[in-house]
Amino acid sequence: MFQSFFLSRRWLPWSVLGTALILFATWYRVQLDVQINEWFGTFYDLIQRALGKPGTITMADYWTQVSSFLRIAMVYVTIAVVLDFFVKHYIFRWRQAMNDYYMAHWHKVRHIEGAAQRVQEDTMRFASIMEGLGIDFMRSLMVLVAFLPILANLSAKVTELPFIGPVPYSLVWVAIGFALAGTVLLAIVGVKLPGLQFQNQRVEAAYRKELVYGEDDPNRASPPVAGKLFADVRFNYFRLFFHYLYFDVAKWSYIQFGAMVPYIALAPTLVGGVVTLGVMQQIVRAFGRVESAFQFLVLSWSTVIELISVYKRLRAFEKQIQDTDETPAGATEAA
Repeated sequence: MFQSFFLSRRWLPWSVLGTALILFATWYRVQLDVQINEWFGTFYDLIQRALGKPGTITMADYWTQVSSFLRIAMVYVTIAVVLDFFVKHYIFRWRQAMNDYYMAHWHKVRHIEGAAQRVQEDTMRFASIMEGLGIDFMRSLMVLVAFLPILANLSAKVTELPFIGPVPYSLVWVAIGFALAGTVLLAIVGVKLPGLQFQNQRVEAAYRKELVYGEDDPNRASPPVAGKLFADVRFNYFRLFFHYLYFDVAKWSYIQFGAMVPYIALAPTLVGGVVTLGVMQQIVRAFGRVESAFQFLVLSWSTVIELISVYKRLRAFEKQIQDTDETPAGATEAA
């Protein structure tokens, strides 16, 4: 999965230079997000002055703020579109490298049940997941680097936390604590899901293989045999649905409650009228960025489960190739 792309001379320009370009573009995109966060503070302070003391700002002041946002937003959109386009090509090259490696060893693994599915479907799913999950993970790390200092500085404006009192860097600790609690919670309630996803692909592969054989052999895929294989599919899906039921209850309850966390943390500060509307907007947006970055596993746990399942299947597939390579020639002939 990794060696065929990152350690191959053929794919070196894409794996090394392409990765560097993606990292740089992602970092620049995060910096634009920082500028937008600063703009929100200035803009809402302007709005507060206009509503609190009519006549203190002019239309020129208002349109200047709007035009400054549009300039940043146009650059952001351009970078985002170009980056997404490049990432799609980058990830497909990765899939091609995996495909070429597996097909070069096809004669060693073609007898494995579901071998075609590993080469075609699982490489496609691996590439698709990495396209979204991998980029989101890098962006989350960069968001933390960019927004944690901002949130730490803004924490100086927070007088105290409810029920706790004054805490240095209070908003940073609230974001870390809430994200950590959510990660642990979903890891516990979702512990069975990766294994069930892995088993799901096994029963699906067995059912699909029998149907494929039945296309050419009238003695295969008879109703009793196909019915038994589909019953296994049905049983595993129903187990999966049940475990996702309570997992989704925990996930969505956590996410909905999370929308109120910054306002709860700011309660004494807002009630005391310590900060302006613009500063509140900066705090809420910066808190949201840091919190979502810390919550990467929480927000992406279903996708992470699918990636773990795909990884386990491809790793087992690759182990068959490695075991075949390590088998002495004499032993193979004797067998």
